[in-house]
Amino acid sequence: MMEQTFLIISEYGVHARPATRLVNLAMSFNSDISLTALGKTVNLKSIMGLMSLGIYKGEIVKISVTGSDAEKAIVALSDFMITEGLGRLA
Repeated sequence: MMEQTFLIISEYGVHARPATRLVNLAMSFNSDISLTALGKTVNLKSIMGLMSLGIYKGEIVKISVTGSDAEKAIVALSDFMITEGLGRLA
């Protein structure tokens, strides 16, 4: 299992547009990918699950990846979080 923790820095938190792109990116990998925030864990391949968390600026989130392409997935997801201005490494 690989994990990475982020501090959400986007003024709008994880809102619909970047959430959709993040879920689509997660779906491109075979690994099981989850996101934990606010004491809850959801499947990162589920837009409904991600949006149900209501993640705002200042929250800490953890992405966990288990599977055959876990290393590629965690790198791609981390790059997305940083380059899109959603979060920074915590």
